[in-house]
Amino acid sequence: MSSSSVPPPKCLKKPLVVPHRYMFGPGPSNVPSRILMAGINPVIGHMHPEIFEIMNDIKSGIQYMFQTQNSMTLAVSGTGHTAMECAIFNTVEPGDSVLSAVNGIWGERAADMAERIGARVNTIVAPPGGFFTNAEIEQALSKYRPVVLFLAHGESSTGVLHPLDGIGQLCHKYGCLLLVDSVASIGGAPLCMDQQEIDILYTGSQKVLNAPPGTAPISFSERACQKVFNRRTKPVSFFLDLSWLANYWGCDGKPSRVYHHTGPVTAFYSLRESLAVLAEEGLEKSWERHEKVAEYFHAGLESMGLKLFVKEKKARLPTVTTIVAPHGYDWKEITTYIMKTHNLEISGGLGPSVGLVLRVGLMGCNSTKDSVDMVLEALKDALKHCHKSKV
Repeated sequence: MSSSSVPPPKCLKKPLVVPHRYMFGPGPSNVPSRILMAGINPVIGHMHPEIFEIMNDIKSGIQYMFQTQNSMTLAVSGTGHTAMECAIFNTVEPGDSVLSAVNGIWGERAADMAERIGARVNTIVAPPGGFFTNAEIEQALSKYRPVVLFLAHGESSTGVLHPLDGIGQLCHKYGCLLLVDSVASIGGAPLCMDQQEIDILYTGSQKVLNAPPGTAPISFSERACQKVFNRRTKPVSFFLDLSWLANYWGCDGKPSRVYHHTGPVTAFYSLRESLAVLAEEGLEKSWERHEKVAEYFHAGLESMGLKLFVKEKKARLPTVTTIVAPHGYDWKEITTYIMKTHNLEISGGLGPSVGLVLRVGLMGCNSTKDSVDMVLEALKDALKHCHKSKV
């Protein structure tokens, strides 16, 4: 018999200690006690009928949140990146033309994923803080003739809420599927999947939904399913193969579900509870609350002499605000000071916005005027105490 030569790590002999922190960055957001408590229910089998019932509840909640009747609606086991790959890996085959609208990091990531599986990827690029007109999108659709157009509705790296009206119709005019990332926007800004003719829509659990990271709602239209289930080749990922996921989630109409992977059942409990919270408040009231809190926040920032990065008011994401990095300050010093002094997380830029902005996320339960007041006070304190260059 072998003997162990690696001793037990001393760090694991200490109790786990996790601080409470105000999570006002671009995500994850704070998890309310009601949702945390849902996650500590007993673990039962991922193929038990009670779990299937919970999964059915989740599916109904996602359909409400997305405003869709799509039967192919489920939650991928993983974060938003997992759903992004699920969308791309199932709809795109080697040699397919893909168009990614890049106005921040998520368009860049989608293009990268599609390239990795052999797609012919083209991009249209807007400067950080900008967005595309429908005319610009139609011009690119006509030129590249893609099978999929990727667009981030809530571009959390730049703070842009991209207009969606009319884009689905343009895609279908050119025989293209519309794939929309709503990780940072769903529940916090108006979006109606069926009305806006979106073919694939996904989000994450850790933003407006206030659930722990680890599940990613996604939905496919009938048009998208036609593309997925008439592929010439198998999807590159077994784990994300929609034919298997559809069966596990009861979306394929078959009488029994077959084992595919061990679903994260405690994460399902939390996701179900977060969807229940959203349903109880109501989508339209949630949209309205996030908009009003964002306007209150923006007014407070401007009264301090700070500038908003996104110039057009209609294109400002209500869930994640981007502030022009204050001149003469080191943004890292500001975020570090606020974390240390106020126990509050805000963030710098990401991808093309690095060094340009501070990002503040007020999502779900964190979208309140009290939260805004805390952030404004922390920013005032930081600007008073952090070093300012005279140059």
